[in-house]
Amino acid sequence: MPRPSVDLPVSVDREAGTALAVQLGDSLRDAMRGGALTSGERLPSTRALARQLAVSRTVVTEAYQQLYAEGWVEGRHGSGTYVAEMTFPAVEEKGLRAPVPVPLEGGDHGGWNGYRSESGQGVIDLRPGRPWVHDYDRTAWRRAWRRAADLPPVSDPDPRGLPRLRAALAEHLRRTRAIPVGPENVMVTRGTGNGLGLVAATFLRPGDRAGVEEPGYRVARNVFAGRGAEIVPCPVDEDGVVVDGLPGDLRVLHTTPAHQYPLGGRLPIPRRERLLAWARRTGAIVVEDDYDAEFRYDVAPLPALYGLDPASVVLLGSLSKILTPDIGVGWLVARQSLVETLAVTRDALADRTSGPAQQAVAVLLEKGDLDRHLRRTRLEYARRRAVVVEILGSRVTGDTAGLHVMVELPEHAVAPLVEAARARGVLLDSMARHYHGPRLRHGLVIGYGSASRADVRRGVSVVAELIG
Repeated sequence: MPRPSVDLPVSVDREAGTALAVQLGDSLRDAMRGGALTSGERLPSTRALARQLAVSRTVVTEAYQQLYAEGWVEGRHGSGTYVAEMTFPAVEEKGLRAPVPVPLEGGDHGGWNGYRSESGQGVIDLRPGRPWVHDYDRTAWRRAWRRAADLPPVSDPDPRGLPRLRAALAEHLRRTRAIPVGPENVMVTRGTGNGLGLVAATFLRPGDRAGVEEPGYRVARNVFAGRGAEIVPCPVDEDGVVVDGLPGDLRVLHTTPAHQYPLGGRLPIPRRERLLAWARRTGAIVVEDDYDAEFRYDVAPLPALYGLDPASVVLLGSLSKILTPDIGVGWLVARQSLVETLAVTRDALADRTSGPAQQAVAVLLEKGDLDRHLRRTRLEYARRRAVVVEILGSRVTGDTAGLHVMVELPEHAVAPLVEAARARGVLLDSMARHYHGPRLRHGLVIGYGSASRADVRRGVSVVAELIG
């Protein structure tokens, strides 16, 4: 049973140069690292903690949301916010042994993977990582779940996933990503984080070197570190990961070539070919996170790395942006022998994807409902992206694909702008939290997925006014 909420020995300093929400988040992390807060403990409500610290509820909400994104806490519907179940493996960094959280679940890109504040009214959330889940075909959705409910439960589920869904996903990938795969190349996962976890559990041992884009996807860093790997930040530029200079001793490399997270670049074909040549030469496994590949604007599609070299690449995808993160279904694509190896790992971990969810997704794919939904959402996101570009103009980069853009700013201007926007009800994400090491670029990562088009216009107008 969860323990009742505790009185937290935390404080904030208004005279410090660090944002109040960042100070609070740091204090709570320290409390969890030191044992003052333990797994399953209920945190105070945002209202109660704001009253204790004499700050606005927005400050507490922002801190809780950041901790949720990092896997430190979890929200339970109608119950509150709790310290997540986690372990603290030691990670070597610059000569220090520092504990890092290892969430039990994976996570999606961005800063907010489902946490809900007690009252979100009047807030425009322009942080990346969440899709628009309000406009969907309710008839198709109900039909899919009814048909899934008609099927009997399975006593010994295949760790690779339902054959029916694997076949439907193979066909989906052939049509949408031009990847010629069969069901034998597909494993059904719970999402990108789950796929990363299976790759790490299978191929990484303590001390192995794992490459992650810098700046890049923090969940990948956490998952690899959770297996005791040494995290190697790999620089990126406006096009994506910089291949020249990649170390030759990496065991795995996580990359987002379709829409680099968070800078927004699309890896050009010549560089894709050099990356694959590097992988063949070194024997490294390239983990291709197909982030935002479904959403592109005014540009032609680029081939997936997996399609260019199935022997060196493991491709990960999910329905979190296409449909909803709540459904908890994704996929891993690899050569057949690798899928079988990963299935052994998954079976040993007793890791499974929900059978009814798999059945429902299979129905959505087989009936063409998911394709129709994707076409509608792609058009709607294109309209929101046009609003962002209209208002911010040439300040925007990384806008040719995906559900977020970047606006580069001087380092000193970022934190005050984020605070000023929050005071006016607009939540923003900065570049800072996407770095593992020294921060070389500064600015805002603006998401336009979860806010309505009207709210995107209002929120981005506030940003433009504050930038001046």
